[in-house]
Amino acid sequence: MTDKRIAAIRLRGMHDVNPDTRETLKSLRLLRCNYCVVLPDTPSTRGMLQRAKDRITWGSIDDATYALLVSKRGEPYSGRTEGYHERKFIEVQGKRIKPFFRLNPPTGGFERKGIKTPKSIGGALGARKDINELIRRMVG
Repeated sequence: MTDKRIAAIRLRGMHDVNPDTRETLKSLRLLRCNYCVVLPDTPSTRGMLQRAKDRITWGSIDDATYALLVSKRGEPYSGRTEGYHERKFIEVQGKRIKPFFRLNPPTGGFERKGIKTPKSIGGALGARKDINELIRRMVG
C-alpha cells in the first residue's frame, strides 16, 4: 500500500441513532458492532468518520496490520462480479474479499472508561493513534 489508509471500527449499536448517522454508517459499510473497514484517507472520508464519531473509532493503519487483517479475517467473496456488484468486494493480493472484516471483542477489553466516552478522556470512541494495537487484539 503506497497511499495512506484509515481503519474504522464500529463499537456501539444502533439504538437512538440520528438518521443521518445511520446512513453514514451504512455508507461506511459498518453494519454491526466490531466490524472493521479500511478506507482511503480523503477529506470526504474524514467528514463521514467525524459524523459517526459517537459510534466508532478510527486511525491510520500500517501495512503489517492490514496484511494481518486480510490473511486472518478476509472472507472470500463468491458472488457476482460484474456491473453493480463490483462495489461488493475488494481485490487484495489477487484475492477477492468482502469489503469489511468481522472482528472479536478486544483481548483485555477496551480502555478504562469503556465505549461510551471519547478517547481524549480515557474512553474508546473517536480518533486514535494506536488503532494497530487495538486491531491486533481484536483479530486474536
